[in-house]
Amino acid sequence: MPSSASAEQHCLLSELKCVTAIGGGHGLGRVLSSLQFLQRRLVGIVATTDNGGASGLLRRSHQTIAWGDIRNCLSQLVDQPLAADVLNYRFNEDERLAGHNLGNLLLHTLNQVSARPLDGIQLLSRLLNVNTRLLPMSETPVDLVADTEEGLECFGELLVDQLQHMPRKLRLSSPVSATPEVLQHIRRSDLIIIGPGSFLTSIMPPLLVDGIVETIANSPAPVIFIDNLLPEQSPAGLLRLSERIDWLHAQLGQQLIDVIITNDADPAVTLPHLNSIQADSAAPQRHAKESLRETLNRALGLIRDAT
Repeated sequence: MPSSASAEQHCLLSELKCVTAIGGGHGLGRVLSSLQFLQRRLVGIVATTDNGGASGLLRRSHQTIAWGDIRNCLSQLVDQPLAADVLNYRFNEDERLAGHNLGNLLLHTLNQVSARPLDGIQLLSRLLNVNTRLLPMSETPVDLVADTEEGLECFGELLVDQLQHMPRKLRLSSPVSATPEVLQHIRRSDLIIIGPGSFLTSIMPPLLVDGIVETIANSPAPVIFIDNLLPEQSPAGLLRLSERIDWLHAQLGQQLIDVIITNDADPAVTLPHLNSIQADSAAPQRHAKESLRETLNRALGLIRDAT
């Protein structure tokens, strides 16, 4: 819970009954940890298409969703630094386990003894005393696919991020449905947050799952897009913010975003936006938690003033 000194700062955020944040990897984990005082009123919908690193190793040997982004979020939500270190521990010396991540293996093992992936995630969350609920974008394994302007098919996140130009179309390798819990939480939400994170491989995948965009579009909840602080190493990093937003809306066939949080001074951005957000002094690519909370609070004030 927030301290009395910070209660006023969290005033508008604290009034919210359900907040849904969508993304993957470090970006979503930073948003969730910044809003952790909301506890069970906060829900994270996590991308599960990663095919690189430890997640890729596990996916190539087992038919499973990618666990890495879920583990990353858990590691940023646990109170004990040692628990985060355990979740993030990577095996190097044992040839049979080299490259694997302990947190991913824990999630995969719990999934094997559970009725569904969501049950395993909830069990590990309880063991770690994490109250924020994490939901995979889908419980069905699937990959990210980009169709290029040259007519090529680029399969998997690793190759998508290596493209020289934005793809003509981004899609999933097969249609998958969101879990009922994902759609239920979006419908109940009075705030939806998208980003920050890798634009093509963290932000976009959950939005490509059947039912998610339609449910967001039909929700009265405002949608806030949080931009990255630094350009990413991908085709999206070469675009101006306005171009990325236009590309996202064109891909989804819906104008979802109401307010943008960004430090990018792009005069072509026509949506309401807020800036002056600070970076973490220890990691300049990550938003400072207190600054992120303050800016989200200001964004809520901007939305309320406009209604």
